[in-house]
Amino acid sequence: MATASLDVVGIGNAIVDVIAHADDGFLAASSMVKGGMALIDEARAEAIYAGMGPGLEMSGGSAGNTIAGIASLGGRAAYIGKVRDDVLGKVFRHDITSAGVEFPTPAATDGPATARCMILVTPDAQRTMNTFLGACVNLGPDDIDAALIARAQVTYLEGYLYDPPLAQEAFRRAAGIAHEAGRKVGLSLSDSFCVQRHRAAFLELVDHHVDILFANEAEITALFETTDFDEATRRLAGLCDLAAVTRGAAGSVIVADSEIIAVPAAPVSRIVDTTGAGDLYAAGFLYGLTQGKPLAECGRLASLAAAEIISHYGARPETPLSDYVRAA
Repeated sequence: MATASLDVVGIGNAIVDVIAHADDGFLAASSMVKGGMALIDEARAEAIYAGMGPGLEMSGGSAGNTIAGIASLGGRAAYIGKVRDDVLGKVFRHDITSAGVEFPTPAATDGPATARCMILVTPDAQRTMNTFLGACVNLGPDDIDAALIARAQVTYLEGYLYDPPLAQEAFRRAAGIAHEAGRKVGLSLSDSFCVQRHRAAFLELVDHHVDILFANEAEITALFETTDFDEATRRLAGLCDLAAVTRGAAGSVIVADSEIIAVPAAPVSRIVDTTGAGDLYAAGFLYGLTQGKPLAECGRLASLAAAEIISHYGARPETPLSDYVRAA
């Protein structure tokens, strides 16, 4: 097997985030489920944008955030995602490449606009997301760069991308290429509503194509249709080689075969915005894993990366994570 020249390649929805403050009243008046993610059309996106307060615009997307985090830690990373040849597409490409990430996927020259996500942050730091997927829905198996996948130790798949049938084909193609090259495949379940839509398909995907699973407590209990977290973690042990499950302030647990490792949450002086916490947890974990660190240390790095991201607005690091971890 050839030596990997990349640590992680991520495949996900290439999205530009628009983040603004909101109160619970605005969410209720707009029929939003607090803390959730809703898929919306372009008209709904424009209506929400018109009603929002002043916003901060920055590149996002779950896997994009994870990959940017890995690069910020000093890892070698690449990204596959679909943008349009429009202003937001150029913004996304500039942001991720300037972070040190390879992004060779060509922009679409027709079809829907580049995706955007309106994120409403309430005073309790909860984020409620409204996503117009735009060009993302057209990402398919033809966009999977086989040479790029084969160069990476881990191919990381974003569960949010799983809705369109073409993306499902892309996932299976990427996983097949990775395993044929002797590499690993990771998956983030992304959102409990996403799990509920695709529960059977996700179980099949994890059982047959995924080596490393990322989820939060709500997602993993939804996957196994239980309210018992301990039962869910026990069932995880028989499903995939390795899993990391976050529990907010309670930290996280790492499940490897029959071993369960509890990882405390890293301290943070003030929680400002939880957007991207799970994405950056995955970044820290995958960085540690691809550098050959013990699992407990992977969990510690993951918790530190998540702590940095929730201390400010936005889902990309403000401080180079390599410096942040060194100072911890």
